[in-house]
Amino acid sequence: MSSASKAASGPEYELQAVIRRLRTLLTSRDYASAASLLTQGKAHLLRLNALLPSSNTPRAHLILAREVLEAGALTSLHLRDMDAFVRYVQQLQGFYVLPESVLPRQGDNASKITGLYMLLLLSRGDYAAFHTVLETLEVGGDDRPGRVEDDKFIQYPVRLEQALMEGSYDRVWGETKGNRVPAEEFSIFSEVLVNTIRLEIASCSEQAYPSVPISNAKNLFFLESEGQVVEFAKERGWTVRDGRIYFPHQEQEGLASEKDILTTSKQVIENTLGYTRELETIV
Repeated sequence: MSSASKAASGPEYELQAVIRRLRTLLTSRDYASAASLLTQGKAHLLRLNALLPSSNTPRAHLILAREVLEAGALTSLHLRDMDAFVRYVQQLQGFYVLPESVLPRQGDNASKITGLYMLLLLSRGDYAAFHTVLETLEVGGDDRPGRVEDDKFIQYPVRLEQALMEGSYDRVWGETKGNRVPAEEFSIFSEVLVNTIRLEIASCSEQAYPSVPISNAKNLFFLESEGQVVEFAKERGWTVRDGRIYFPHQEQEGLASEKDILTTSKQVIENTLGYTRELETIV
């Protein structure tokens, strides 16, 4: 067999064919087929000794490996396999830390996948890991100037985390809508984040009011219908009658402490209701 024929049938050539097919499957949103094909892609990377980067790995193989792993991360995300997504992210870190002279950053999805990983940590309430990732990102430098400040994929989870820390749940909800989401994959976490703030507002409501009208509760808890409000109320153990939701009475120890809790809770609720009404007016 000639050297040209060997090249056309070797693992690198086969890997390139797999990657072309992966691109097609991802474009057509056939994530189940892409997941099956990824197994072949990683097998070819093993044969090329490129699944993990080393000083002996040719640049061409590093580029191919990075694309396969990035495809794996995005595929796992669309299939809602968060454990697999995390494993791909961890594998990609070895490629993302390589200097530009070894692995060009042109064409990579480093900031997008890092931003998605940060959003996953945020949705799980793992703020310590979130800030660890944020602190390790390059703030400046010749390779990626202003990465944190200017990168839309990184700034998106940063804005959400700030809003959550401030208790600005209306801002969190607003960030999950429309063109504020920097890429399709980020919207995968929207329902998780909205559910997080829904539970927080539910807790505030229980402390701030004896009852609320169902009509207000729909906006307050970011639900689509009054039927969903009733179901949510049942899950929380609330009583629904005469068009209102009644919260279980909770004894608070210490009047000063109770006053502070109620003031804070009412402010959160009023801000949220005001924001949702503004959005309804715009729509």
